[in-house]
Amino acid sequence: MLQDPAIRHPIAISLGAIAGALSRYYLTVWFVQRCGTGFPYGTFFINVTGCFGMGFFATLALDRVAVISPEVRLLVATGFLGAYTTFSTYGLETLNLLRDRSYSAAALYWAGSAILGIISVQLGAILARLAK
Repeated sequence: MLQDPAIRHPIAISLGAIAGALSRYYLTVWFVQRCGTGFPYGTFFINVTGCFGMGFFATLALDRVAVISPEVRLLVATGFLGAYTTFSTYGLETLNLLRDRSYSAAALYWAGSAILGIISVQLGAILARLAK
């Protein structure tokens, strides 16, 4: 049963996600306790370290610097880093578009995600207030 990738892969992702989500939570709490809430230091730190981790791990895993099993790749990249911060995936995908010389697509994805993300948060807040 555990030999089946259809079982192993979701388990690996889930275990990584638990660790990533808890890391994000406790780091955020730690930064709020030490720095206050005037600036989102915790989220900033998580986004930067998550991007660093994604770049480091993706290079190890995909550029064949190290032999890493599919389960470990899923646990770290999709599970841990995905729960820790999706910003790292955003950074990696933008970099991949730039490496492929898809400059227009990279610019659209990079700016569009940020701008439309902020607009979507505001629209969601407006709709939630209207639903009262």
